[in-house]
Formats: sequence, structure tokens, C-alpha cells
Amino acid sequence: MRNIRATREFPLALRLLLLNQFGIDIGFYLLMPFLAAYLEQGLGMSAALIGLVLGARNLSQQGLFILGGSATDRLGPRVVIITGCALRTVGFALFAFGNSLPLLLGASVLTGLAAALFYPAVRTYVAFESGERKAESFALLNVYATIGSLMGLLLGSVLFLTDFRLCAVVAAAIFGALTVAQALVLPTKGEPPRGPSATVLGDWREAFCNRRFLLFSFSTIGMFTMENQLYLLLPEGALSASGWKGSAGVLLAAGALANMLFQLRITRALQRNGGGTRWVSSGLVVMGLSFLPPLLVCGGESPAGTSEAVARMTVMVVGSVMLFFGIMVAHPTVLEMVPMFGRESLTGTYFGLFYVFSGLAATAGNAVVGRAMDFGGRTGLWWLPWLVCLAFGLASAASVALLQRGGMLPGLPVPSGAPVVEGPVVGKTVVKRAAAPVVPVAPAVPPGSQAAGTPASGREATGPANDALRQHDPARLPGPSRATDEATDQPPR
Repeated sequence: MRNIRATREFPLALRLLLLNQFGIDIGFYLLMPFLAAYLEQGLGMSAALIGLVLGARNLSQQGLFILGGSATDRLGPRVVIITGCALRTVGFALFAFGNSLPLLLGASVLTGLAAALFYPAVRTYVAFESGERKAESFALLNVYATIGSLMGLLLGSVLFLTDFRLCAVVAAAIFGALTVAQALVLPTKGEPPRGPSATVLGDWREAFCNRRFLLFSFSTIGMFTMENQLYLLLPEGALSASGWKGSAGVLLAAGALANMLFQLRITRALQRNGGGTRWVSSGLVVMGLSFLPPLLVCGGESPAGTSEAVARMTVMVVGSVMLFFGIMVAHPTVLEMVPMFGRESLTGTYFGLFYVFSGLAATAGNAVVGRAMDFGGRTGLWWLPWLVCLAFGLASAASVALLQRGGMLPGLPVPSGAPVVEGPVVGKTVVKRAAAPVVPVAPAVPPGSQAAGTPASGREATGPANDALRQHDPARLPGPSRATDEATDQPPR
């Protein structure tokens, strides 16, 4: 009920996007987890061809996120959202009616391209429209995505027993309905004025040269690696601990229930206690520590009976819920901070580039964890992949904490010893850059005059009047910056 009340408080456009996220995840998980089995059992494809089809989707998605972000900045998020949803409708319909390799490859590429367009555009739209409630908006996106993925898995497991093509038709129908709804209801968002760069390459160059943003993106690599273990290491560990093939569903269901009950509460509590930016590293620590409970029950012999299997599953559920709690702390705030590193007119580009990094991180992290699982299985070091995940979490948390201490994260007060980099002069107003986006810190003065107590060099002024000015500087208030820029999800799909 809390989530529903919070959803009703947002404008119609944001409510539609939350519902859209819910439907997108239902449709995706209704089909994609069962695609490999269909290609093997239904069409008789070899493992190499199955890998080619699945890889085409991942490659087109991860490689084109930056294009989706630039399209969002240039065309506006509404057009890109509708286009992405329409492409997914076509892609999933091809899975239903196509059984040749070219058609299946085309369907995979279309679904990947659709995600590359959809995710940066939705996050950009939410960033523009949610005002001062950005963190809550992304928290609710996380809730709807988690519940949608669980419902999609449950519905897909039932429909797959009947016919895979039925899964694809239902998923395509969901995406088609969402496309029509967005075209009819989603209003056009006014685009911010263009910045100095006139080309897409100029936008990319500006984002790639943003050192703070790049450091932040690489610091959060561990978060996406650990999130992906919900679909790799944790299901394998639950099966080993309990001997029950349905154990992975229990972990996801417990996490989805925790997400639904506590995500919004946690986000609001963090906002009341210094802002979510201060707690990102703590959330990453919790995510890393969530891989310790499974060490108590994994790697041993099979359970002797039902009671022992239930006890082991309880431990696995504790670890899974801890992972979800860490995600609930860190993920919404990470998305909130992404566009704060750059100009508002490049919000889509920054989201697109961030999703490129997160996709590469998830792929590389899964490869490392998978190798650790294989090596541990051969040598008896069954605990190795769990400690690898713990190391990912602690390393990522330490990196974010170092950026925070250095004043390099947006939405935090500038540390007393941190340098303040002077920015451009807008009219007669000195603009400075510190740990937050560009913010005017001195009132405009008429030409040829200078306000009393305002240093000509642009350095920090001192004195009672300027102390009062600093108290009202939004860049110095605790918690995330309330400038106009902004930004599940779970990893992008």
C-alpha cells in the first residue's frame, strides 16, 4: 500500500513509466529465461548457434546504450521510449513466428536495440520529471522491476510448459499495449537548451573526459557483478545446499517481497539521514557480506532430510535478502547521481555511457565468478566464488568511500580541504565547480561594480555576509543535490 500511495503522488507521466517498467520486466522474464531451452529442445540448435543468438542480443544491447542515450538527448526521451517499446514488440513477435537462424538473429538484435533505447530514455524522463523526489522515483522503478521480473518468471514457467510460442505472443502483446499507451498518454518533455557541443561525438568526448564520472562508474562495477549473482552463483548454491531444483525461485521471491516492503522505507530513511549519497558504500558492503551466510551451508554433502534442507534454505534466503537490502540502499542513489556529473542536456548520454560500463562489468564479473566456480569445483575450493564476490563488494565500497572523502561525488558538502575549481562566468555571475554540479555562488553585480566583500579572484569569501550566503548554497546542503539534473534496476535488460 505504501508503494501504491507513493505512486499516486507522482504525475500521470511518471505513473505510466512505473507501470511500463513493470510490464517490460514481465514480458522480458516471461520469454528470455526459456529461450535457450526452446532453441535446443524445440529447434534442435547446437550450443554454438544458441550462443550466437543469445550473444547477438547482449552485444547489440550493451554496445548501443550510448547511441540510445544520445538519441534521447537529441530527439527527446518520449520518442525514444516509444520507439524502444515498439521494437521490442516486433522482436518478441519474431521469436513467436520465426524458426530460421536469420529471423532469430534479427529478433535478438531488435530486442537488444530496444533495451539500448528504452533504458537511458526512461531514466532520463524520470530525471526530468521527478523534481526533488528523484531517489524515490528510482526506488519505485526498482520495486516495479523486481515484482515484474518475478511475475514474468512465474507466468513464463507455466506458459512454457504449453508452448514457447505462446510465451512470445503474450510478451509481444504486453509490449504492444505499452507502446500504444505511451503514444497516447506520455506527454512530450521540453528539452533543455543545447550546450556548447554541436555534435554527438562532441557529447561523447565531453562525457568520456569527465574524470569524476569515469571514476564513479568504475567504482560501482562490483555492484552490478554482485546483482548478477542472483541468476548465477546464488541459484547454484541454493541447489547444492538444498538439493531442490525450485530453490532459486524461493530466493527471488523472498528478495522481491523484501523489496516491495522496504525499498521505499529505506530510501526515505536515507534521505532523512544525510542523503543517499552518504550511504552508497554502506550498501555495497552489505551486498558483499551477503555472500558470507552461504559459506555455512554450501560445499558439503547433500541434506540428510527435509528438515536439514529447510534449514539450509533458510540460510540461503538470509544471504539473498541481505543482497537485496544492499541493492535497495545503493542502486536508487547511484542512478540519482549519474546525471549530476554533467550538463542537464547530456543526461541521456551519461545514462547511456553508464549502462555501457555496467553491462561490460556484469559480463566480465560473471566470467570471473564462473571461472572461480569451475576452479573451485575441480579443486574442492567450493568457497572460492563466494569470497570472490565478497572481494568485489568490499573493493567497490572502498572505491566509492574514497571518492566521497575526496569530495568527488555530487550531492555532498565540499570537504574543508578540497580545492574549488573555478568555472565560467555567466553574465557577471561567478560559477564554481566543486563536489556538486555547476552552481552559482555569488549574486550578479552590475557592470563596472563589485559587491562588497566579493573577492575579484573568485575564491571562497569569508565574513558574516558570505557565511550566510554559504548556508543557503544548495551545493553545500547534506544529501543529494537538488539541481535540475537527475536520474533498476537491476542490471539493464
